[in-house]
Amino acid sequence: MPVDVDLARPAHPRPDLPAARAAVYRADIQGLRSLAVLLVVVYHVWLGRVSGGVDVFLMISAFLLTESFVRKVEAGRPLELLGHWAHRFRRLLPAAVVTILGTVAAVRLLAPASRWEETIDQAWASLLYVQNWLLASRSVDYYAAEHATASPLQHFWSLSIQGQVFILWPILLALGAWVSRRTGWSYRGVLAVTFGTVFAASLAWSVVETAANQPFAYFDSRARLWEFAAGSLLALALPLVRLPRGLKVVLGWAGLAALVAVGLVLPVERAFPGYVALWPILAAGSVLAAGGTGTALGADRFLSFRPLVALGNSSYALYLVHWPILVLYLVATGRESAGLLDGLAIVASSILLAELVTRVVETPLRRLSWAERSPLRGAVVILVSLALVAAPLTWWRSALAQEAAEAAAAGAQDNPGAAALAADYEPAGDPDAPTVPLPADQPDWFDLEQECEGRFRPDEEALSGRCTQSPAVDDPERVVVALGDSHTQQWTAAVAPLARERGWQIVSLLNAGCNFGDPTHSSQPDHCADWLPMAYDFVEQLGPDAVLTIATNTYPNGTPERVVPGYEETAARFTDAGIEVIALRDNPRFTFDPYECALEEEDPTACSIPLEASMATTNPAASLARTPGVHVLDLTDLVCPDGTCPAVIGNVYAYFDSNHLTTTYLTSLAPSLEERLLASTGW
Repeated sequence: MPVDVDLARPAHPRPDLPAARAAVYRADIQGLRSLAVLLVVVYHVWLGRVSGGVDVFLMISAFLLTESFVRKVEAGRPLELLGHWAHRFRRLLPAAVVTILGTVAAVRLLAPASRWEETIDQAWASLLYVQNWLLASRSVDYYAAEHATASPLQHFWSLSIQGQVFILWPILLALGAWVSRRTGWSYRGVLAVTFGTVFAASLAWSVVETAANQPFAYFDSRARLWEFAAGSLLALALPLVRLPRGLKVVLGWAGLAALVAVGLVLPVERAFPGYVALWPILAAGSVLAAGGTGTALGADRFLSFRPLVALGNSSYALYLVHWPILVLYLVATGRESAGLLDGLAIVASSILLAELVTRVVETPLRRLSWAERSPLRGAVVILVSLALVAAPLTWWRSALAQEAAEAAAAGAQDNPGAAALAADYEPAGDPDAPTVPLPADQPDWFDLEQECEGRFRPDEEALSGRCTQSPAVDDPERVVVALGDSHTQQWTAAVAPLARERGWQIVSLLNAGCNFGDPTHSSQPDHCADWLPMAYDFVEQLGPDAVLTIATNTYPNGTPERVVPGYEETAARFTDAGIEVIALRDNPRFTFDPYECALEEEDPTACSIPLEASMATTNPAASLARTPGVHVLDLTDLVCPDGTCPAVIGNVYAYFDSNHLTTTYLTSLAPSLEERLLASTGW
């Protein structure tokens, strides 16, 4: 159904409106697309950095979209928003669907089962154009150099933002036409104000959020809208500007040079998409503004080179396929990065596959006249495309859920965990029972989840945002605060059953990498220097019965295990205040992921390491037990029995990554922890 004609047609001819312009094909824009996608591919395959090419894609898409709508409005033609959306997504979805289906199938064949559930989530998010928000919610580090551990669908984040803008921008453009008609103001003027406002607000938000939380900001649509707005503003301004030919030549080549240099010159890894992203946007804007030089010396002549233009026609498909090919190659080979020759093979195969997808899928469906005859027919193509992905994803997730339900129903006999280490243990379960937790349940991580409340809630925002508690207990028998980093957090899974049984209140005050000890020591991350003193002050004021801490640091590379620097002095501070200190020994850290290793190896014992590879032969913190009020607990015999640290104990995966124990295994050793804790404290 076409949009109301009032939204698209001026009330009467206006002498101040530029004459309606016919669409002009600019081969240099196709060449610029080619250059941008080549930069993305090269930087991904060999440099592991951000090139700025994606920012160019975002800008160009808004530039062309705005040009198209302005031409329609100034010619008095209806915008037909529903038809526009049907046409747009009918062109975008088929190639995306082929990529998602191929990637999902390859992950099922090549990747370990631990990655299946994540792939399903990301396939759904990619299909529905919300991948960026999924990654933002998980604070994924897009700059991580280890592409082998990245999602093969992670690159859909930019396509998701683009899809969201393809819905939002036509609405803004149509509303601009409506305002222009009602007020008599210039349509271009209304749009200039609209997109100028979007540009300023979004850029300000991007700068602030990037400084505060860069991993989230990178995927935040709100922090990217200004890049689209820049493209729209350029589309509005270019017809009104006449640049001298010489200036165009200089501007075009300067823009190209700046674009190629973005990832090499700028420290983009921790600064995008804030003000630093102005560089590729201004570079691309310079190239677009410098088009039509009419001379062989212009950058537009170079960008119009036939092979570049031809590659531009398949640039969308090339962006789609190159990242899954790279990631899946690294997964299949076990390599962390591509070298020169295999990298060239990845680039070549990506270009060939992109050309195939363009010719066989994208172009035929784009030219399908039947689907162009009405928005409803276009919607049919869209729905069929969605169904082609939705059906296998639904089936796969159902199969994983059924497997998980069967494993959960098996019970402790099939998966005894630490109970299997008891001297009197006799196996009674099914020897063929699956090892738990299943891949669908990973990471098997414990979190108290409930935010701290009442007297347990700190006043300082830096603390309150990292404070959680077990369900409130009226007049608790004991209050125990888990204080430290993620290794402290994992052990709350073993304390939680004891707390529920005895009416204890658990409070966790945790921050990544912050060890209970000297906040200013060089081993502590920078953010701990301010956070830990605040945490110590709050816990002293709270006055719990005890703090649960990690007393030692282990390392995966042979560095000797040691007591956390400043631990003894910090513990004394709390015991002097009448607060007992539970000093847990750290668990081993692997140089590889023992969970994925155990999934891939027929014999999981191949994924074990000797205790001395990460831990000392005796507990370095043992002498702390001489301090009154400090209770040293060493459960190494339950993690590394007989001097070996296995990946699987009692048909339970002990780890979900290289250094964190699973909640399932920690729960299985809770009875042993309870016995030793109560014996040490006398509670």
